[in-house]
Amino acid sequence: MMTLITNDIKVSVEAFYHGEHSRPAKARYVFSYRVTIENLGIEAVQLLRRHWYIFDSVGITREVEGEGVIGQQPIILPGETHQYTSWCPLLTSLGKMHGTFLMQRQSDGFIFEADIPEFRLMAPSIMN
Repeated sequence: MMTLITNDIKVSVEAFYHGEHSRPAKARYVFSYRVTIENLGIEAVQLLRRHWYIFDSVGITREVEGEGVIGQQPIILPGETHQYTSWCPLLTSLGKMHGTFLMQRQSDGFIFEADIPEFRLMAPSIMN
């Protein structure tokens, strides 16, 4: 699991390979990742947007940006966490992701970014 803390927001990510949905012969490798966002601060924050950078091992880079996460813009109270799982297909058995969440402090509307740590997407066959 990879973890970063920025602006009192702790973001942890754990990745998983899904062989049952992958088709290596057709260059399709499916991964999921579980993100845990913890508010270590003293004020409530809302997750407004996400911005992901996705890389595979042949040099293809994609960016994914949009509102919220999995259709939600959660408000995270001090000391609370929000967890969600999403997925990503790659053309290769090895890749990585990282990004940012755009957050808004509820008390005064202050907008800031929370970094998402870089994590690897790796099919088990890579480790042999």
